[in-house]
Amino acid sequence: MRELQGIFFLFPIALCLFSQSAHSQLTQNYYANICPNVESIVRAAVTKKFLETPITVGATVRLFFHDCFVQGCDASVIVASSENNTAEKDHAINLSLAGDGFDTVIRARAAVDAVPQCTNKVSCADILAMATRDVIALSGGPSYAVELGRLDGLRSSATDVNGMLPGPESSLDQLTNMFAANGLSMSDMIALSAAHTIGFAHCSTFSNRIGSTVDPTMDPTYASQLQGACPANANPNLAVGLDPVSPRTFDNQYYKNLQQGMGLLKSDQVLFTDTRSRPFVNTWARSEAGFQRAFVAAITKLGRVGVKTGANGNIRQNCAVLS
Repeated sequence: MRELQGIFFLFPIALCLFSQSAHSQLTQNYYANICPNVESIVRAAVTKKFLETPITVGATVRLFFHDCFVQGCDASVIVASSENNTAEKDHAINLSLAGDGFDTVIRARAAVDAVPQCTNKVSCADILAMATRDVIALSGGPSYAVELGRLDGLRSSATDVNGMLPGPESSLDQLTNMFAANGLSMSDMIALSAAHTIGFAHCSTFSNRIGSTVDPTMDPTYASQLQGACPANANPNLAVGLDPVSPRTFDNQYYKNLQQGMGLLKSDQVLFTDTRSRPFVNTWARSEAGFQRAFVAAITKLGRVGVKTGANGNIRQNCAVLS
């Protein structure tokens, strides 16, 4: 989720308060009388995409996170830039978002709209939330009930992204404050960070940890492996798996890696090196079930951030075009 560096500011309190009141419209059966089979339709489309390329998992989860942390969970990150507007997706920190995440949502939306009863009745924001749940389950993670009823946002501007997303050098205080501004606790942050059990990171995001002086918090053998995979002056597009042990499985290996000094990003490893967060890491390294419960609770809370209702949103006919 945090493959590129960002500037750190607190998320606007007004949006946080708005999300707390607006998310009450979310329900698990929101589309029961609108598009009754929407979840199975989305799941089928997502499964097909997943079978084509496992990269879909990390790409979709990261897309959801980047969307929710900027103006709330409103699919604004999917909007394409126009001649008169540079959209969120073209902000520097979002340029590394893999196209497979966007494609997953677009395909799922097309499948939903192909059902006459459902055409233009399901928001892109809800489809992204469902797709995120589905890729997590497909890769071995928990399956959970998704709250639905979000509307799509009415704006998408690159300027809105400034300072809203954590970077790979974030300290525990920076991470905790940024998540707290979105109504998420330290334990929520640590649970959500385990999404780094899947996906990739570009060499440039951790190259300073494996240079001539290796970060002392990193396991030397792991550092040597990374130096081989990411030599000096490597192609900036070169990337490695965030989890060196089980990169395609959504599990609690992330925490076990941190215990061994094998957190790829500094913002990962700090969760173990800082004594305030270490107990969470140790607990979830021991218990897969405990981790899954904490993750489901945290991603459910994440999905409530900045929910749009009424005149504050709509249902876009094209997820990439504001309407």
